[in-house]
Amino acid sequence: MSYREVSVIEIKEMLRLWLQGRGLREVARLSGTDRKTVRRYVDRARACGLDRDGDVCQLTDELLAAVIAGVRPSRPNGKSEAWETIAAQGEQIKAWLDQDLTLTKVHTLLGRRGVVVSYRTLHRYAVTELGFGQRQTTVRVADGEPGAEVQVDFGRLGMLTDAADGRRRVVHGLIFTAVYSRHMFVWPTYRQTLNDVIGGFEAAWAFFGGVFAVVIPDNMKAIVDKADATDPKLNDAFREYAQARGFAVDPARVRSPRDKPRVERSVPYVRSNFFAGEQFRDIDDCRARAQQWCAQVAGMRVHGTTRCRPAEVFATDEAPKLKAAPDDVFDIPTWTHPKVAPDRHVQIAKALYSVPGELVGRRLDARADARTVKLYWRGELIKVHPVVAPGAARPIPPICRPRRRSMRCGI
Repeated sequence: MSYREVSVIEIKEMLRLWLQGRGLREVARLSGTDRKTVRRYVDRARACGLDRDGDVCQLTDELLAAVIAGVRPSRPNGKSEAWETIAAQGEQIKAWLDQDLTLTKVHTLLGRRGVVVSYRTLHRYAVTELGFGQRQTTVRVADGEPGAEVQVDFGRLGMLTDAADGRRRVVHGLIFTAVYSRHMFVWPTYRQTLNDVIGGFEAAWAFFGGVFAVVIPDNMKAIVDKADATDPKLNDAFREYAQARGFAVDPARVRSPRDKPRVERSVPYVRSNFFAGEQFRDIDDCRARAQQWCAQVAGMRVHGTTRCRPAEVFATDEAPKLKAAPDDVFDIPTWTHPKVAPDRHVQIAKALYSVPGELVGRRLDARADARTVKLYWRGELIKVHPVVAPGAARPIPPICRPRRRSMRCGI
C-alpha cells in the first residue's frame, strides 16, 4: 500500500470502528489503511483521553486535532526532508527503474551518490510518484453472520414514461441484498448522485427496520471517489453518512462481480420479474410498487440457493440483530478543496469565507452543510463559519481556533 496522508474523516472512521470493539486488523481492512497506521492513531487517541468504553461523542474536532498533532511531524509543505531529498533524484530513479533495476539496487546506488535515506521512504516515493510495484491482489469473500452484511449495487431496469411531463427516462435500481437471508430492497431512481444514493439508503433502513453492520457497495461514483483493488478512496460525504448511521463500508473491487455475487445475481431477477412489462405513472409509483414486490413476491419466493423464503429468514434471524433504524434526517455535507486567495478568502458554493494565518496559495479541506462551513488545514480545524448566501462574504467567524500563534481570527 503506497503512502498517503490520512484525512481527518478517515482518522475519525478508524477511531469510530475501534470504539465499536473491532480489532486493529479489522479496523485497517474496513477503513482502507495500514494496520500500523491504525495502531499509531489509536495509541495517540488513548493518550489524549479516548475511552474505549465511551461512545462516538468523544470524537470531537478538538480530540482529532490533538491526535493528528501528536502523530504527524511538523511539515510545512506536507513532505519530510528525506522525501524532498529523494524527489531531487526523481528522474535518475525513474531511469534506473526503467532499466529493470530492483529498488534495492536503486537504494544502493543512491547511497553511493551520498543520498542517504531509508529504504521505506524510497519505496513510498517510488510507489506514489513513479507507480512502482503496482499489482492486483485477491480478496476473500465470506457469507458473514445474520445481520452483519448487505450488498448494494446499481442496475439498469429500463425506460419509464413519466406521466407528469411525458418524458421517457432511464430508470436505475439501487438494489440491497442481505447476505445471510437474501432478502432484498429495490429503490428505483433516475439519477445516481450522492443525494439519490443516500435517499435510497434511508428508504432501505426503513424497509428493513434497522441498519446492517457492514455495507458492501459496488464502486459507484457517489460512494467511491477512486476505485482500487485494495485501497479504494471513499467519498468523504458518504463516509460521514456511514459514521452517522453506524455502519462500516467495505467496497467491492472494480469490475469484480464475484466480490458481491448475491446482489449481482439479483439485478437480472429484479429487471425481469419486477420491472419488465409493467406500466408506472411516475418514479414515486415505481418505488411504492417496488417495495410491495420486495415484501410480497421476492421476499416470499423459495430462494434457489438457500431453499428458504428470504423474508421469513430475515424476520427470524437477521431483523433482531440490526441496529435501530434512524429517526432523524441526515444533513448531507459537501467536501471541497478550495485554494486560499491572496485576500485570504476561499470560495465555497459561490460565497467567500475568510481564512486565518499565512495560508495563501494553500488548498484547504472544506466541509459545508446546511448550517456551517468548516475549514481544515492538514486535518486541523482552523475556522468555522455560518453559511452565507452565494455572492456574500463572511470575513469574521463566530468560532475560530488558531492553529498557531501566527494565525489570527480577524482578517
